Amino acid sequence: MQAPVLLVIAHGSRDARHAATVHALVERVRAQRPGLRVETGFLDFNVPSVQGVLESLAAEGVRDVVALPLLLTRAFHAKADIPAVLRAAPARLRIRQAAVLGPSPLLLSALERRLYEAGLSPADKSSTGVVLASAGSSDPEAIAVIADIAREWWHTGWCAVRPAFASACLPRTEDAVRELRALGCARVAVAPYVLAPGFLPDRIARGAAGADVLAEVLGPAPEVARLLLRRYDAACRPALQALGA
Repeated sequence: MQAPVLLVIAHGSRDARHAATVHALVERVRAQRPGLRVETGFLDFNVPSVQGVLESLAAEGVRDVVALPLLLTRAFHAKADIPAVLRAAPARLRIRQAAVLGPSPLLLSALERRLYEAGLSPADKSSTGVVLASAGSSDPEAIAVIADIAREWWHTGWCAVRPAFASACLPRTEDAVRELRALGCARVAVAPYVLAPGFLPDRIARGAAGADVLAEVLGPAPEVARLLLRRYDAACRPALQALGA
């Protein structure tokens, strides 16, 4: 049985850094699993479009596709935009939509990797307050997930962890930085819970001006690539079980 094609679905951005980061992550996924066909499609701004990739795959004779949303929370894009695009795909394609990436312990590992790369060390955890800075959403489920992740991460040994949002809801990154200062944390770090650079990550960076450490976006961290493959495998599993594999 030929493995389904993995189609990574990214949001897209006018910022060229966004697509470059997505492609770097996809290359890391390919390196972790040679032989798996991995394609990339964008919902907006960038090419190829998701629809265009699906039409090309159908024209080649591909039958099975796993569509994996490159999203950290299950908000509007995962619930509405992506299913709508997939419903418009060529009828010959059998498409399974994989789960979004978050939450996952692998993402917490990637966040810590970025903080350590920015200058912190494990010995700093107990005296460092961290702002978990996400893009933000109007979806209550997505906001609740971010708050849960912050609580879970705090229990791993950080002095404190506070969620913050670049849009749609409060607090903003700068507010969370001030709160951690008021708590008496010896240092404050901002960890962007975003996958690629762009308008909202830049807003997070501006809000981190009062922090001691600003980590890079998650980008092509090896943990993120590994998580993509886990989500792909989980989406493939029901089909394999049905075939007795």
